Amino acid sequence: MTGIAAAAMTATMIQAIAGGAVTMCHDIGFRAVTPDDLWRQFGIGGRRARRFGLPVTVWVCAVSVAVAAFLWETGALYPRIDWSLFVFFVNADVDENGVLSSNLDIELENKGLATFTITAISMDIPGLRLLPADVTRKEDATVTVGHDAGGTMRRRMVITDCAAVPHEPQPIRFTYRTWLGEWESEVVWNSWTLTNTRGERVPVAWQRAFAVKVCDDAIADGSPA
Repeated sequence: MTGIAAAAMTATMIQAIAGGAVTMCHDIGFRAVTPDDLWRQFGIGGRRARRFGLPVTVWVCAVSVAVAAFLWETGALYPRIDWSLFVFFVNADVDENGVLSSNLDIELENKGLATFTITAISMDIPGLRLLPADVTRKEDATVTVGHDAGGTMRRRMVITDCAAVPHEPQPIRFTYRTWLGEWESEVVWNSWTLTNTRGERVPVAWQRAFAVKVCDDAIADGSPA
């Protein structure tokens, strides 16, 4: 075989290999499968597939929407949590260092099917500081609440400046965990009703009412607020 013939054969082989490689890539990467192809796998022709395909698709979509709505409404996917502030134990406590604080008792109610666990509480409110859980005070770091059940989470709230607490309702952030993962929610509690200097009952933002109650109790007890 001459050099020219060998070169020609080599070029032909390279073209064949390249053509085969492109064809393989095309077959693997870009082959389109139509609905008719899927129906034919079950022995149903294209015309019948078109006749039954749309009703089946609509039926599947309707069932999927109904199931999703049921799971959402019952709280199986996303928990339905009621948060409330228990005000019975709100009173002034001044320690040996002169730090003014009070209990913050948060009542939780699970109205859904999904169990949830409160893992963290945080807030950013001027004049107030929320302390982390203290096991010596029997404060649980996490609280788990099952279906149709309730629980209480207690924290210590320090009042650093009574006058600095804002009058507008402020949120508290809760981090909680479910079987779908970890989530965060902001809660703004309802206003409290307090009596002003004219003897009138007026609504006051929860955090402002909390601070006023604790600071007034501290002053009544002779402690600096």
